[in-house]
Amino acid sequence: MFLVLRVQFTLFSMGFQMDHLWSPWRMKYMEQDNQKNECIFCDAIHAAKDEEKLVVYKGKANFVMLNRFPYTSGHMMVIPLVHKAFFEDLDDPTQLELMHLITASTQAILKIYHPDGFNIGANIGSGSGAGVQGHLHFHVVPRWEGDSNFMTTISDTRVIPEDLSQTLKKVKEAWTIK
Repeated sequence: MFLVLRVQFTLFSMGFQMDHLWSPWRMKYMEQDNQKNECIFCDAIHAAKDEEKLVVYKGKANFVMLNRFPYTSGHMMVIPLVHKAFFEDLDDPTQLELMHLITASTQAILKIYHPDGFNIGANIGSGSGAGVQGHLHFHVVPRWEGDSNFMTTISDTRVIPEDLSQTLKKVKEAWTIK
């Protein structure tokens, strides 16, 4: 059972309200990664069990995994196997496969969730808000009409209605590249 505390306050000078979602169970995950001092993506590449790291598919030069803390159900990431910070640091075959895997990710999500659109992109460098710096990764986030707020910190609270193990199962079943 998860304890969720919702705190609401008014910013008087700005005239708007902001909701905060407290999720103390995430601290264990965050501290675990900080103690390892390793890249979570490199760790996922070398994991013995793909399911534990939410890996959907491993290609020749890139892999696809679910985001452990998604914005919406079906939120995936496409990541090069090599630990490089910038897209231009990747060779042409790696860049091409990365684009093909982004396409395969959108196709799987369309089959399962029928979104109205997608946010696809990468946060590169600390100034962009990158949560994992140094290892390039692209987010593939399904979006629906009326769900136009991209960041939880500037919008209402997001609710993920499906367990990640169920999402992983559905995505693997819908995955077209073998």
